[in-house]
Amino acid sequence: MPAVIDKKKCIGCFHCVDICPTDAYGPQEKTGQAPVIQYPEECWHCNACVFECPAKAIRLRLAVPCSMVFVDAPGK
Repeated sequence: MPAVIDKKKCIGCFHCVDICPTDAYGPQEKTGQAPVIQYPEECWHCNACVFECPAKAIRLRLAVPCSMVFVDAPGK
């Protein structure tokens, strides 16, 4: 599951495209609009684009098997 870009918040700075270590966004012209993830299967879920976004317009969706679940067991 690739990153999700909120087009209402995105300022079109393309920092996410520049910082992506896997080039999941692919080559794009800087148009001032939100970038498009052209190769979603390449996303490593590294959060680089999330941390780099000045508008906080990007979030990651993780599949349940990929996420860690913590259960606090009382009494242990």
